[in-house]
Amino acid sequence: MTRRRKIVLLTTTIACIGLALGATRARDVPQIATGFVADILCSETFVSGLDPRRNFTETTDAMPGTGLITWAMDTQVDRERKDVTVTLFGIGRSHAIYREGLGCTLEHGAGVAAVEPPVDDGQPALLPEIAAPSIVPPQSPELAAALDRAFTEPAQPPYRRTRAIVVMKAGRVIAERYVDGIGLETPLLGFSMTKSVVSALIGVLVRQGRLKLDGPAPVAAWTDPNDPRHAITVDQLLRHTAGLALGSSLEASLGSVFEPVNRMKFVEKDMAAYAETIPLETAPGTAWNYHDGNILILSHLIRVAAGGTPESALRFARRELFAPLGMRHVVLQLDGSGTIEGSGEMLASARDWARFGQLYLNDGVVGGKRILPEGWVSYSATATPNAWVGIGAGFWTNQGDRFGARFRIEHGWPRDAFFAKGTIGQYTIVIPSERLVIVRLGRSPNWPPQADGVFDLVRDVIAATREKGKMAGMN
Repeated sequence: MTRRRKIVLLTTTIACIGLALGATRARDVPQIATGFVADILCSETFVSGLDPRRNFTETTDAMPGTGLITWAMDTQVDRERKDVTVTLFGIGRSHAIYREGLGCTLEHGAGVAAVEPPVDDGQPALLPEIAAPSIVPPQSPELAAALDRAFTEPAQPPYRRTRAIVVMKAGRVIAERYVDGIGLETPLLGFSMTKSVVSALIGVLVRQGRLKLDGPAPVAAWTDPNDPRHAITVDQLLRHTAGLALGSSLEASLGSVFEPVNRMKFVEKDMAAYAETIPLETAPGTAWNYHDGNILILSHLIRVAAGGTPESALRFARRELFAPLGMRHVVLQLDGSGTIEGSGEMLASARDWARFGQLYLNDGVVGGKRILPEGWVSYSATATPNAWVGIGAGFWTNQGDRFGARFRIEHGWPRDAFFAKGTIGQYTIVIPSERLVIVRLGRSPNWPPQADGVFDLVRDVIAATREKGKMAGMN
């Protein structure tokens, strides 16, 4: 296709969007697209240290349909200023800035909230060390074969592009592998796995008596008893049953730029404040609709409960969760107002994601100290009614009889498995019956479900570790 024909196609597409969605929403589409790209390139260039060109290609290839517009994107990565600017055919400019200790934030022209980065105060870890400081090779030929398969690319697309895998059994790493350019300390973007971390922080606040799951969520904009949103609970926000009319965050494709939730994420400075203005689409608790606005409102509640400032929220997360688990390579990124962008903006090393999973394998206890309320892990993995993907309160789950849970079980996952999941191939999988935590990070399309190779990985690891256990019992 010639450049002229591409320009005509792009112009026609935007015009059709304008007719279908209205001028206001259509105007946001270019900035939503460029904001997504700017944010990822900034984060994984200046926090993760990845090559921006390769990262751009791998990320956009994993998102169906993006080839229709990526050819028209201009990306400028300034390593001296540490910022990224992206435009789409000269319009929809997005600018992401990096700040040491805070990662990257989209800056929409009015500046971003000044925030002092958190200081490591040397708080000791309570979780026993999970591995030696060097990469742990697979501890059996069967595990080596499992990782070989997970990192081997199929002959034809869709490609897996696995970046890192860590396998833990009974609290110790028994196999791990990384692609070139990624190592033990490389923080990697978890996308929506961040939601599970927000769920854990909510759990800490519940244990401390500063938040309640039931009763009206303490959102200042909803205090009027006559406001139908006044009835929304923290539990409903965690389970995506609050009913706010923000569209869906379930897909990662070109089509997702049209969802109103993405205006919130890539156009608004204060994401939670925007989400709190949205009217109801369904009565609270009556329907399931997965979108990032629910979690961003919870992120704001964490900030308020922790002291009201960005610094207090970051200190709270470090003191109450990351430090006890020994998670030393974590960056919680913020929106322009200084609120933690809890829907998808945490970066952590693969081992740190595994440490987070181990907390849930340990029923919320680490080093003899209870971090999460008693029963919180079970609550998190309890299936949400009407959630067809099989999801609980902050974690995806194989409990219940929904399609997603049945599908995973049919493909070899144990019934008791639950997991944090991020788009295009991020997983922290907890399997209590096998005493396993499996972390997989990469750049794979969400569809078909087998594209990322995780079904094979889980089956292979379970088989390998069961076989090793049998052999050990015979010796």
